[in-house]
Order: sequence, then C-alpha cells, then structure tokens
Amino acid sequence: MHEKSEKLIPLHRHNKGQLSYVEGGIAYITVESLTYIVPARHYFWIPQGMPHILRIGYKATVLRSLYFYSHDDTRDPFYNRLGIYPASELVIQMINYTERWDGKHVDNTDPNFEFLVALKKILPEKSRKSLPIVLPATNNEQMQDIIDYLEKNIGKRHTLTSISKQFNIGERSLSRLFQANLKISFLQFLKTIRMIKAIEMILKTSKPINEIAFAVGYSSINSFSDTFRGFLHARPSDFRKL
Repeated sequence: MHEKSEKLIPLHRHNKGQLSYVEGGIAYITVESLTYIVPARHYFWIPQGMPHILRIGYKATVLRSLYFYSHDDTRDPFYNRLGIYPASELVIQMINYTERWDGKHVDNTDPNFEFLVALKKILPEKSRKSLPIVLPATNNEQMQDIIDYLEKNIGKRHTLTSISKQFNIGERSLSRLFQANLKISFLQFLKTIRMIKAIEMILKTSKPINEIAFAVGYSSINSFSDTFRGFLHARPSDFRKL
C-alpha cells in the first residue's frame, strides 16, 4: 500500500509482518504505553500479531507499506521485534519499486514474488541499530500535568529543581515519579520531547536550525546538534537535506 495522507488508524493487528517506509513527513506508532517516532527516510518493522496504533501526523507524509508472510520469522530475531531504522538507498529503491503493485496480493506464483522475498531477507542485515526515539505515556494525573507543562513550555530552561518548585514536589520525589510512571529519568524524558519537537519543526517548517534549537530549549547550537545526532545518527542540517 502506497499512500499520502494524514490519518489515525486505531488499535489493530495484522496476521503478517509489516514493513513501512516513511518517505516524507512523520509517523507515530503506539504500542501499549509507548509511542515510537518515525521520521522521514526511516522505515519500521511491526511483527505479526502485535497490537498497535498508527498515526500519520503530517499531511505531506508518504507511507509505503508491505505485508509479509510470517512462517519463517523465527530465522532472525529482527522479525519478532518492533524496530525503526534509517533507510539505506538500496532499501528505499526496492520499496519504491513495489509501488507498481499497489494494492495487489503478490503470491508465490507471481514473478515478482522473489523480488519481495529478497527484500525481506536483507532487512536484518540493513537494520543493525534501532532508533531510540520512544516517548512513554502514563495515566497518572499528576504526571500528566507535568508532561503537559513541559510540552507547552518546551523552549524554556527546565531542571529537576525548577520543575520541583513549579509543582511543589521534592526533587527526589519528582525523580521517583518519572522512574515509576515513565521508566526513564526526568532529563531523558525532557531530551526526548525536545528532539521530537525539533524533528517536527525541521520537517514542517523552513526555520533555520539555530532558531529550532532555541525554540526547543537549547542555548548552544553545538549541544543541540550533538543531542540530535545521538537520536538520529545525523546532524540536523544533514537530516534536513535528506
């Protein structure tokens, strides 16, 4: 399936493994209480049977999806876990080539079947390191108030001390609140939401990189660039060029 749209696909699962390439824009996959961010020129694999919500968050997003048989998924751990990966030129070209069969069921009597088999087989080799852009969620009301505040004031300088004072909570209690509800530290959560906002701004606006850095709370462009590279394995300027 090759489509350009902005939509929300509610909780569902497939009896096949799903390979999807985000050609432009950004996509969000929610599994249980975790939301995975998939920026442009990245692809994701969702194992057969995994319940998930898929949101295409930007009208310019082009999503190309292929659904594969699962009878041989045990031959590599890659096929049994959710992962998000930067797409190599080879994978991009192979996925784009399948657009000619949009909406078609290609079975093993079709001459194109072996092409798709080859695509599935190279994925583990081309997908060594999954992207760490994962945003946890919680139903804890106190925690949700803090998250809402951070997201609405993303450009301000935040510390554990400043947020503790803002919500009249001890620093140690606040730190435990993050670990207990989100399973990550306050600083890691703050860094993650800043990077997600930066990715969205790079994709959706033409603002200079330094303005984006300041808008998401960084006073140093070098610090912003280093953090961004740690998440996406590319500098912000290189990511925009792609």
